[in-house]
Formats: sequence, structure tokens, C-alpha cells
Amino acid sequence: MGGLVVFLAVNFPYIVIILAGVFLLMHHEVFKAESPWQVLMQKKKEILKVFFSGALAWILAYFLKFLFSADRPFDLFAQVRSLIPESGHAFPSGHASFFFALAFSIFFYHKKAGYVFLFFALLISVARIAAGVHFPIDILGGFVLGAIVAYLVKKV
Repeated sequence: MGGLVVFLAVNFPYIVIILAGVFLLMHHEVFKAESPWQVLMQKKKEILKVFFSGALAWILAYFLKFLFSADRPFDLFAQVRSLIPESGHAFPSGHASFFFALAFSIFFYHKKAGYVFLFFALLISVARIAAGVHFPIDILGGFVLGAIVAYLVKKV
């Protein structure tokens, strides 16, 4: 079970990023087009907004961590052992912020795929709780931050 938790918390996020990129390119049939570059340029705003949302949420989470200075579970409770190496403050979760922003951005453009990516974000987030590096409130903070950032970036 520990191996699955570590996989979902550490490795799966990279797979989700690749899947998001592949989905956006395949959905718009960039590779099938006679002029892939032209189709990519037509859809670049959507693709950039999706990934920009995630990056902005991650950066904001990084700065908010210093504002709140919340300890991680393994720092507060001796009986909690972290399954993965983490340091720094916990609230809000940077992973949850990034992946929920990414998922909500995809959801705003493609509802069905958005549900899949929201599920992926939830899996990653729960795995980080199970790995002992976050409290549920850290994930909730990341969820809210990611949703707000994705919404605001879409409106711009």
C-alpha cells in the first residue's frame, strides 16, 4: 500500500501533466491537421491558460506557505512518519493548488475531461495526506486556491 501512495504522491503528478498536454493537443487534433502549427496557434490561448493557471497557483501557494507557516503532520506528531521527503510549510498544498487549477482549467473548456482531471487531482491530494506530508486542511486550501486561480485566469 505504501508503494501505491508514494507512486500517486510523487510519480503520478508527472504523468498527469503529460496527459493534460497530450489531451489538449489530441483533442484539437493538432497532430492530424494538415498544418499542425496553424491549429496549435489557434488553440494556444486555451492551452497556455490551462498550464498558466497551474503555474500561477503553485507560485501563489509557495508565497502563502510563508504567510501561514503551518507545520506538516510529521513535524507536529511523532507517530506520523512521512513516506516521502518534504520540507517547508504545508498550507496550502502546492500540489493540490497546481493540480486543481489545472483540472478546473480543463473543466472550464472540456467538461468530461475536466472531471477526469479533477479525479486525478483528488487522487494526488489524498495520497499526499496518506504519505503524511499534508493535513486535509492543506489540501482544501490548495483546492480553493486552484479553483479561484483557474477561474480568474479564464476570465482574463
